[in-house]
Amino acid sequence: MNTQHISKTLQTIAICSMIVMTSCNKKKETVEDSNQKEQTANVLLTEWTGPYGGTPAFDKMNIADIKPALEKGMELNLADIDAITSNTEAPTFENTIVPLEKSGQELNRVFTYYGILSSNMSSPEFREIQKEMAPKLSDFRSKISQNKALFQRIKTVYDNAQKQPLEADQQRVVLLTYEQFAMNGAELDKEKKKRYAEINKELSELYTSFSNNILADEEGYVTYLTKDQLGGLSEPLIKAYAKAAADRGKEGMYAVTNTRSSMDPFLKYSTERELREKVWKNYYSRGDNGDDKDNNENIAKILKLRKERVALLGYDNYADWRLQNRMAKNPENAMKLMNAVWPAAIARVKEEVADMQAVANANKDNITIEPWDYRYYAEKVRKKKYDLDSDEVKQYLQLDKLREAMFFVAGELFNYKFTPVAEGTVPVFHEDVKVWEVNDKTSGDHIGLWYLDPFARTGKRSGAWATTYRSHTTFDGKKTVLASNNSNFVKPAPGEPVLVSWDDAETFFHEFGHALHFFSSEVRYPTLNGGVRDYTEFQSQLLERWLSTDKVIDNYLVHYKTGEPIPKSLVDKIKKAATFNQGFATTEYLASALMDMKFHLADPTNIDVDAFEKETLAALNMPKELVMRHRSPHFGHVFSGEGYATAYYGYMWADVLTSDAAEAFAEAPDGFYDKEVAAKLVKYLFAPRNAMDPAEAYKLFRGRDAKIEALMNDRGFPVTGK
Repeated sequence: MNTQHISKTLQTIAICSMIVMTSCNKKKETVEDSNQKEQTANVLLTEWTGPYGGTPAFDKMNIADIKPALEKGMELNLADIDAITSNTEAPTFENTIVPLEKSGQELNRVFTYYGILSSNMSSPEFREIQKEMAPKLSDFRSKISQNKALFQRIKTVYDNAQKQPLEADQQRVVLLTYEQFAMNGAELDKEKKKRYAEINKELSELYTSFSNNILADEEGYVTYLTKDQLGGLSEPLIKAYAKAAADRGKEGMYAVTNTRSSMDPFLKYSTERELREKVWKNYYSRGDNGDDKDNNENIAKILKLRKERVALLGYDNYADWRLQNRMAKNPENAMKLMNAVWPAAIARVKEEVADMQAVANANKDNITIEPWDYRYYAEKVRKKKYDLDSDEVKQYLQLDKLREAMFFVAGELFNYKFTPVAEGTVPVFHEDVKVWEVNDKTSGDHIGLWYLDPFARTGKRSGAWATTYRSHTTFDGKKTVLASNNSNFVKPAPGEPVLVSWDDAETFFHEFGHALHFFSSEVRYPTLNGGVRDYTEFQSQLLERWLSTDKVIDNYLVHYKTGEPIPKSLVDKIKKAATFNQGFATTEYLASALMDMKFHLADPTNIDVDAFEKETLAALNMPKELVMRHRSPHFGHVFSGEGYATAYYGYMWADVLTSDAAEAFAEAPDGFYDKEVAAKLVKYLFAPRNAMDPAEAYKLFRGRDAKIEALMNDRGFPVTGK
């Protein structure tokens, strides 16, 4: 899933291992001369050079430079803040907010490299630096968020703007800045500020420990297969598993690594039930093995500290505090949406399990469906009901062709052209990373660069995400976009294509939607490139819909061996089976979202995390045949930082908007390629980023609020009242 750009320094430091900042500033003249030599010596601090407005020097990145670069970057950033607070003139937007938007340029450059080393190229050496620096970064953040003089200047600008409004985007920047400082304790008294800062430091250490524990379990648990244990697996998958084993020094064997992209197809196709169980347990017990990498105690501490921290601000629970400026506004509204969908989801699971059990019984398999059987027998039901074989579909889903399809869609909707950048022109951090230039097709104007890091590797966190190395702004000279998509596809044997599932193809489109959201930005100020968490997934979820459009299917889904286009009969089966297995997909996601909210509404005093998870799911009537998409001990969205804490429901909130917006295209004269609807989409839902209230932006696009009925219809669930 994706990691969104947040421009404020105090927000960035809290989740620096997951996202990259792009606000820009100029070094103050008094600091520049004295630090020029040191910055030149440390490439991580150095201004980016080369074509395309300068790019990160990934080829010169060195772990040894990280700690001194962070320390110097923090020093320079605090000097920027001092310059603002020492200004004796009355606070204004120009002398307070603008320099705050410019602050931290050097440190933000360091975080670009820090994010890569954390998410894409982690190592034991780097993790030790993370542990050491986490509390220092937390202290630094507190020095800014609790700076009384700085907040007083911000508050003065905010109060004056209430009386004499500024330009619309400036007014929005002031509002967001003021809210962010107020929500992070800027108005607390001295003693409460001290405790608030202490809590943040403790949390930063726990977040680092949590994420590193997950990564350690992903690296530490590998299931090796012999040649006689490959039943049901396709030739390309067997070759990929062989390469994974060879890469680990196990030539002649086959390795199922402990990541979703490796685990999922094995559970779907392997005829070896005992091995399916082993692979399943390895994956879903990450962070829950009762050893020194166990995360249950970390979760308990995190929940207690979060509740204590928001209590200092006068809130009863973390969820009330977190959701106050989200689209949902409060946990009650988020729970209302989830509870509206949950009964239909688990009812559908019951139907799916009955269908699977019938197949197993007919085959005389003599088993009762268990979680490690769900994917395997779901495939058999799919084939029986729809004569649809997922492995057959994969033969037409080549990663390179899907990328070309995404470029086509971007051209049709956004008028973008993607051109490969010659190897060696732009530094990359790994040979797998490729780069494309993005231009406007009509004017030829340079929009930015798109980096793609598609394959799993040791040291790379699991999942898929998007991030920016630099975001579009114009207030301090136009800055072009450097955006990145990151996946964990199993790297194929040399010369072999990467074949992916339909779900993985949708995820590929999803993350590209985040990149298009970055590229389409038309905001002046860095803060406005941020987003409201239960809205920012909408743009990317919407882009998934173009995968199943005729123009993509007819032109880009071709057989990896013959080059023949996907047969219409197979396409018809795919579309007919569109709502198949929605019980599983919705329930595994929604269970995680509900658990996230329940954890943060509960009293964490003496909480037994493992027992709480089991008891809560039992109360929800969670089907025993599947588990949460992210079990608590490896729920990194929620416990390795705060980006998705009490906000995992946001995917469904955004999906309501997605389904409703998709209907707008479906009803248009030219369908999903209707130029008029596409223009409104870009103008109101992509280009503004966070420059306007998301609810108002959606109304401008649709002419009304979104309705949940479209979501229920999309998933094949009954609509209440019908």
